[in-house]
Amino acid sequence: MNEDAIARSYRRWAPIYDQTFGKITHAGRHRAAHQINSSGGAVLEVGVGTGLALSLYQPHVEVTGIDLSPDMLEQAQARTLRDGLRHVKGLHLMDARTLGFADESFDHVVALHIMSVVPEPDRVMAEMARVCRPGGTVLITNHFAHQTGVWGYAAKAAAPLADALGWHSDFERHHVMREPRLELVEEHRLPPLGLMTYLRFRRVDHA
Repeated sequence: MNEDAIARSYRRWAPIYDQTFGKITHAGRHRAAHQINSSGGAVLEVGVGTGLALSLYQPHVEVTGIDLSPDMLEQAQARTLRDGLRHVKGLHLMDARTLGFADESFDHVVALHIMSVVPEPDRVMAEMARVCRPGGTVLITNHFAHQTGVWGYAAKAAAPLADALGWHSDFERHHVMREPRLELVEEHRLPPLGLMTYLRFRRVDHA
């Protein structure tokens, strides 16, 4: 997907995201936040969207969020002010392919249900690895293509509608597995019905 298609799609989604796709992705947000809350530190949420996960982080976690969609980011900023989320240190309009942060700036980097949306997911994975400190964690929750069964058929049928839907229904898992600085240490299917997958990577200190 190109940037224009993403912007158009999420301009449409922003007013109803929390009540629709936000409900389906509930389990992934809670699992990621629980993992980060257990250790604390500085976290970057890539593709913060409307900020649905922001209130799940505990006060000892320092949160920075970025998003490519001004419409989504506006809602995240409003949520932060409304709910008094003082642990949110900054929300920035930014392209995940060129993160404006120094190397090894964060203890954790989180991408919740955005990898099948972003252009050039390999570049996004490289940038997330770059800004994560060695020994830190990169957490991804996402839908990946099913090869067989009813979900596999549905994904293939929806694939031509990517620009309209706002994500690639046939997004392949290998796109997030090729970054040499990230070692997979945990993987789980998430409810509902195992549609989403949770991946926890450790940032290793070599390429």
